Amino acid sequence: MIEGAHEGVGLGHEFLRHVERTRVIIHVVDMAGTEGRDPFEDWQKINDEIRLYNPALIDRPQIVAANKMDMPGAEEYLASFKEQVKRVRPDIEIMPISSLTRQGIQELLYRTVDVLEQIPDEPAIEEVAEVSERKVYKFKAQNDNSFTITRDNEMYVVHSERIERMLKRLQMNSHDAILKLARTMRHMGIDEELRKRGAVEGTIVRIGDFEFEFVEGSSYY
Repeated sequence: MIEGAHEGVGLGHEFLRHVERTRVIIHVVDMAGTEGRDPFEDWQKINDEIRLYNPALIDRPQIVAANKMDMPGAEEYLASFKEQVKRVRPDIEIMPISSLTRQGIQELLYRTVDVLEQIPDEPAIEEVAEVSERKVYKFKAQNDNSFTITRDNEMYVVHSERIERMLKRLQMNSHDAILKLARTMRHMGIDEELRKRGAVEGTIVRIGDFEFEFVEGSSYY
């Protein structure tokens, strides 16, 4: 998104309509000061575009992903950026990452899920308008949140028709799929039950053909 997006410059309106459909804004900011840019000014410009397009959007929960922390000078830029943001938006959470080295990526994903779970699952602005113009037929899904957990030597095996159906649909090499699976398992109480049964950091868990390591302290996998 570039300056003037709220007036349709570039892909402005298309991008901002996408923002309307989100519940949490992850704002990736270059902390390396590439091409002489100032991270705080970059952050302000984008937020100004969002505010000018729709003032209500600026109140959406926002996490700043401070990117390129592997680059020289990034730590100094980050320290200054934190001070500047704190003065104008003390509610903003800033998480250092590096898309190159993968530093902080998992922590950012876990935190995003935490924030999403604290937000009511309400329809976005654009969805409300669309629903008012058409008939919506709702079908009550069968409650299939039941699951069992067994042991196979040191491995925990989860049996859940719902999760196994989900695994068949998802590409588990993507972050979005992992987040979706983690949220569903948490809501179903699977992670809590695994802890009660003795699962610790690094314990192998299997669901169908999918195996992963249990991550203690984050509630996700």
